[in-house]
Amino acid sequence: MDDVLEAERRERTFTVLEGPLGRTLMHRASGTQGRVVVYEHGRRIVLEDPVGGRHEYTPFDGSFAHRGVAVALRPGPGARSAERRFTASGSVDAGPRPARVAAASRIWVEGLHDAELLERIWGDDLRYEGVVVEPMHGADDLPDRVAAFRPGPRRRLGILLDHLVEGSKESRLALEVARDPHVLVAGHPYVDVWQAIRPGAVGIDAWPAVPPGRPWKEGVVARLGRTDEPGAFWGSILDRVSDWRDVETPLVTAVERLIDFVTPNASRDAP
Repeated sequence: MDDVLEAERRERTFTVLEGPLGRTLMHRASGTQGRVVVYEHGRRIVLEDPVGGRHEYTPFDGSFAHRGVAVALRPGPGARSAERRFTASGSVDAGPRPARVAAASRIWVEGLHDAELLERIWGDDLRYEGVVVEPMHGADDLPDRVAAFRPGPRRRLGILLDHLVEGSKESRLALEVARDPHVLVAGHPYVDVWQAIRPGAVGIDAWPAVPPGRPWKEGVVARLGRTDEPGAFWGSILDRVSDWRDVETPLVTAVERLIDFVTPNASRDAP
């Protein structure tokens, strides 16, 4: 494989990808995929895989692929050796910092996929603030869950809901639990968190419409002509998400509100 790539590098020009920090790339020779956490032009690149393992390579042109396209990596416009770095959420990356003990406050999301998407984009911010994201695996019993949590001034609760639109079940639940001043419910209008990812990031023109009464995720997979199980297809979707620019604005706004609510004394820099 290395010999094939070397011959390819001599014979073709690759698409230029500027400013690779924070993006998800695949090392073509090994198949390793991960988020770029270190990039020194022409010298080294470090990918962090989904379980936290780090893999270092020399960034030759064509040795990495971004969203299935072989690329030549370059520093972003105006980049310098002491380039200011940002996390996937757009916050300033202050570099290695000691881990914080988990705070009593929490952010709840409806399911595992929501939690994985928040980790992909806001994971650095959440770990720095000591905020834990917990999937509820459904919101039907939300009032009872909130009562059992016992929110308070130092035990705030942020809740992210899908399909938070007027007249929906989620909007009724939000009204019921948001009477507590230590609880904030925020959400987005999409049926599922999948739909909050920009179609272009996934390589499709639009998310397909699914008739009422049919499970939405299974319907999406079928209408896209895929044979994967929804869980496997989700993995391929998540791999294409590099940062906040790959998701719709209502989701970004909702998550930022929740993080600010459960970390009232925090100061998170933004570009």
